[in-house]
Amino acid sequence: MSDGDAELEARLAEQEAFEPPEEFVAQANVTDEGIYEEFAENWPDCWEQAAGMLDWFEDYDQVLDDSNPPFYKWFTDGKLNASYECLDRHLDERGDEAAIEWVGEPVEEDNRTFTYDELHREVNEFAAALREMGVGEDDIVTMYMPMVPELTIALLACARIGAPHSVVFAGFSADALATRMNAADSEYLLTCDGYYRRGDPLDHLSKANTGLEGVDHDTQTVVVERLMDGDGFDHDLADDQHSYSEVVAAQAGAEVDPVERDAEDMLFMMYTSGTTGKPKGVKHTTGGYLSWAAWTSHAVLDIKPEDTYFCSADIGWITGHSYIVYGPLALGTTSMMYEGTPDYPDRDRLWEIVEEYEATQLYTAPTAIRAFMKWGAEYPDRHDLSSLRLLGTVGEPINPRAWKWYYKHIGDESCPVVDTWWQTETGGMMVTTLPGIKTMKPGSAGPPLPGVDVQIVDTMGEEVEAGRAGYLTVNKPWPGMLRTLYKNDERFINEYWAEYSDTDSDDPADWVYFPEDGAKIDDDGYITVLGRVDDVINVSGHRLGTMEIESAIVGVEGVAEAAVVGGDHEIKGEAVYAYVILEEGQEPTEEMRGKIVQGVDDAIGPIAKPEQVVFTEELPKTRSGKIMRRLLEQIANGEELGDTTTLRNPEIVAEIQERAQSD
Repeated sequence: MSDGDAELEARLAEQEAFEPPEEFVAQANVTDEGIYEEFAENWPDCWEQAAGMLDWFEDYDQVLDDSNPPFYKWFTDGKLNASYECLDRHLDERGDEAAIEWVGEPVEEDNRTFTYDELHREVNEFAAALREMGVGEDDIVTMYMPMVPELTIALLACARIGAPHSVVFAGFSADALATRMNAADSEYLLTCDGYYRRGDPLDHLSKANTGLEGVDHDTQTVVVERLMDGDGFDHDLADDQHSYSEVVAAQAGAEVDPVERDAEDMLFMMYTSGTTGKPKGVKHTTGGYLSWAAWTSHAVLDIKPEDTYFCSADIGWITGHSYIVYGPLALGTTSMMYEGTPDYPDRDRLWEIVEEYEATQLYTAPTAIRAFMKWGAEYPDRHDLSSLRLLGTVGEPINPRAWKWYYKHIGDESCPVVDTWWQTETGGMMVTTLPGIKTMKPGSAGPPLPGVDVQIVDTMGEEVEAGRAGYLTVNKPWPGMLRTLYKNDERFINEYWAEYSDTDSDDPADWVYFPEDGAKIDDDGYITVLGRVDDVINVSGHRLGTMEIESAIVGVEGVAEAAVVGGDHEIKGEAVYAYVILEEGQEPTEEMRGKIVQGVDDAIGPIAKPEQVVFTEELPKTRSGKIMRRLLEQIANGEELGDTTTLRNPEIVAEIQERAQSD
């Protein structure tokens, strides 16, 4: 590192706030700080700004119907169609422009561009094919698909005919597919023969077929032919299975009029994990969700039609729904889809894509950013990333050190970074900075968005003082919110509203949404999310958030990533156990272990010091990138390890266990 680089690193390390670059502000979609006051004074009618981003077949007669909390209704009696909003209305001005840039794996020739005209045609043809199969309005169509263009086509085709979709992440098990299809009473499945991961073809249809064996009603399946000649697994389709290419070819040139849907009609359902172990079918509706996805894409991600916007998420998760498909396409921009991983065939793959396609935004996860840090700045340094105008993070809190690395090495200190807090249930972003207005504070998501009433409260529901930890709550409804859990209104109330609400009241002011996240707020109203409230370690009666301890560890120079869990301790009851990945070139020495322990002591206090620090090259993660903390807890407690089959790297668990026992 040169003297100049070292000086810059030191300055960034000390800096606690960053102003949005003047060049960005000059062109930003939202620049008037008065929007916060305006939305507060004009609530809920302020959300007409979001609804105004869509073209309604029939105008709504009321912005918010809050007569039956928490079953709120938005834009009542308005009529629209999400497929029309994302396609038809752009054809005159954007028909020849790219709607989807798809980057596949493993060969360069596999990449495909879909203009708005082409995407419109393919969506119409598949919509006609679905109708031919018997799919009608309000029938739920399940999709068990990797990141291939047909998944976006299918979402919009279902929306066109008024059939809600339920996407199951391709990395989930066959049992997970069966559970979700049974719970949704879904009789239709879209899947594929296989897909590619790190250059190898994977057999997906066999897994789908195993799942279908567990579905307790008749089904019809459409199979996309993703694999190339010679890579197939010689699948024979059953009588109730159809080739995607054949059913679409049979509808060549077909046009399907978009069905008028009520604003409160279901657009899609997404299953998410629940505390009882049974997945929850989160229901999102057409008008409120789509307006929220469009408005937040416009205001937070600064998306414009002429952009080439890159979100590296998977459409199997809510981020892909809101910020690869519905939000960007509603705004008429070019949205990118990437099938592969960030480190294949080399660790600069993502930066190669950004350079080649001149991506203007990058929205990715802190998990990925920590991996980029570990690999080193030489990989992004190989590429021209100057097309980037904005960076974003999603999925979990990002620690200040990773934020600053992202800001410097990917954004060249010229791109604002939006650290966004939200969840499947909220439909879109809730807490983050508006990049053309607000100062950025690394490690803090920022203030609530205009019109969003977030408060940090104690166990009694009273707001906490600045700097104190509490529970994040949302005190007013918002258009993108889930409407209920599929066929389970009672669980909807118990899981999200019962903790801080007067459930016997008809007054909306008595109803408080609780997403089960801990957080703290500073004097400027900036919120730092500390993680799930169940991600807490109780050391000698002191409740410590794992996120806060992990941030302290990653703040130590030379540390790339950390996971913290609680383990049994005969004196403290529970103790802190840390699993740490070092940056390349760093050695797992006792000196480094001491620096980590001291770093936690300095940042939080001696009560949070780790009982044990275990160095590892990887952490056990699911295929979606989530750390499997349960296994780390079992290692800390010396227990027999549970199921590792859902991991993308199951071999690492035994290695971590061996190191923990030898330390």
